[in-house]
Amino acid sequence: MAGCGSGGDGSGGGTAAGPSTAPLPAVAKDDALAAQVPAPISADGKIVFGTDASYPPNEFVDTDGRTIIGMDVDLGTAVAQKLGLAAEFQNSAFPGIIPGIQGGRYELGMSSFTINDERLQTVDMVSYFSAGTSLATRAGNPDRVTLDTLCGRAIGVQAGTVQVEDLAARNASCVDNGKAPIQVTELQQQTDVTLALTSNRIVGMLADAPVIAYAVQTTGNQLQVVGSQYDTAPYGIVLAKNQAGFASAVQGAVQALMADGTYKAILDKWSVGEGAIPSSEIRS
Repeated sequence: MAGCGSGGDGSGGGTAAGPSTAPLPAVAKDDALAAQVPAPISADGKIVFGTDASYPPNEFVDTDGRTIIGMDVDLGTAVAQKLGLAAEFQNSAFPGIIPGIQGGRYELGMSSFTINDERLQTVDMVSYFSAGTSLATRAGNPDRVTLDTLCGRAIGVQAGTVQVEDLAARNASCVDNGKAPIQVTELQQQTDVTLALTSNRIVGMLADAPVIAYAVQTTGNQLQVVGSQYDTAPYGIVLAKNQAGFASAVQGAVQALMADGTYKAILDKWSVGEGAIPSSEIRS
């Protein structure tokens, strides 16, 4: 992907509120953690991250059309700095990031990946955030869409996300109960899903709660959240299996950022502090 498909701020229209302009704390290298990074990764002085920059405020393209910014980018950059390395974020279609990790194209994946058993079969993950799924509709909810009335409705979702599986299960329930199937619109970029909703091509969309909240905030009051978030689960930084030292270094870096206040400052910058977790864990 060269950039967002629906507007320079990645919001699908409207005026972006933008992050806090307060400076983030300087991040000091931790020599002990840096020593755990495998030499093939540290040799070039950087960590290459795969990310899908269409998921604001977590990862998206800035108004210059090139620079990738967001909560995940700030946190990933801080993790790299704690390990004495630079961070390079490469834009990728979401479904291609984990295969890119497995194939060695990326050294880490940081793109709002929910930790689940399916992903842990092929990669390891280091937890750093928590989020559930939310439903958004057009402002005023003119179609009276709720989570209990999705059958027969046009609902949008980004390809490769946990919400695809959620919609599939809900759709099976619709069919099993003799109701019309959900008209699923599955798009490659979340920003395009948001645009489809604001342009009235769909009547609702499912996405991670902070992404839905940001879309509501940045689309000029065109959207609203319906109900509460559900299925809350941790996000994980993705890395290839059989890299115990690297996983330990990444987990230690996240934990150190939590301890020194950098983690909180980054989440507060992007107004996503509700997703903070008390400690980071390696999941494999």
